[in-house]
Amino acid sequence: MAGHYFEEFEVGQTFRHGIRRTITEADNVWFSALTHNPAPLHLDAEYMKKSEFGRPIVNSCLTLGFMVGISVGDTTVGTTVANLGWDEVRFPHPLFHGDTIRIESEVLDVRDSKSRPDNGIVIFAHRAYNQNDVLVGECKRSALMMRRPA
Repeated sequence: MAGHYFEEFEVGQTFRHGIRRTITEADNVWFSALTHNPAPLHLDAEYMKKSEFGRPIVNSCLTLGFMVGISVGDTTVGTTVANLGWDEVRFPHPLFHGDTIRIESEVLDVRDSKSRPDNGIVIFAHRAYNQNDVLVGECKRSALMMRRPA
């Protein structure tokens, strides 16, 4: 199993995930349509020509999805009980069609679950960077994790 059990995480531990992803126009349009987001800033190139960006920007929820999704293979696949929440979600720089993202994750906190003694809680900071190493997204994620089997 690729995921780590609760006991295998340490505060300060950092993962530089090997998977990179180039975001395509198709990804952005499909995701925006699938989630019923009609915002022209994601879908209308003519509208966006007049904006400060000059072109469509990637849907921030898609950025968040890639940011967390790419991290799962190295950290929590098969060992997560549940995702408890995302906090402090930020997108300090836009992501555009054709940008390639890479993700880093840092363990911020590791603590026992008060209500579930068979599990523990791990707080991750996930950060997404584009091909120019510009930070395009960040969040904190709380995960309820399995303990190592006895």
